[in-house]
Amino acid sequence: MARFKSDHIHLRSPDPEAAARFYAEVLEASEVTRMKNGEALRIVMDLGGLPLFIEQVPSGTMAAPPPPFIGIEHVGLAVTGFDDIIAELKGKGVRFLGEPSSPRPGIKIAFIEGPDGVRIELLERSAA
Repeated sequence: MARFKSDHIHLRSPDPEAAARFYAEVLEASEVTRMKNGEALRIVMDLGGLPLFIEQVPSGTMAAPPPPFIGIEHVGLAVTGFDDIIAELKGKGVRFLGEPSSPRPGIKIAFIEGPDGVRIELLERSAA
C-alpha cells in the first residue's frame, strides 16, 4: 500500500470567484464549499475527483514568472474524447499555449492557460 497519495492542489488567486468560474465552466469542476481563511476567501472545487483549493491573495501579490522556472510547471488532466474536447474549448475561446499535438504514438496533448497563468495539460493516452 502506498504511503503517499494525492490530497489536493492549492492555488492562490487575486480573484478566486473568477478562477472557480473558469474551472467550473471550462473543466467541469464543481464547487464543494467555500470558507474564510482569515480574511481570505477559499473556494474548494472538485476537479475530476481531485480537490482544488483556490485561495485569495492580497492585491499586489507578485505573479509567478513565465516558464521555465523552478517549481511545479503545470497540472496534467487526463481526458477522454480529446478531439471533441479540444474543439469545445476552442469554441469557448480558451487560450491554447500551442497547438494540440501527438508527441509519440498513443498520446495526444494540449496545454491551455488557466486563471492566474496556471498551465494545464490535457492528455489522452491510448494503446500505441
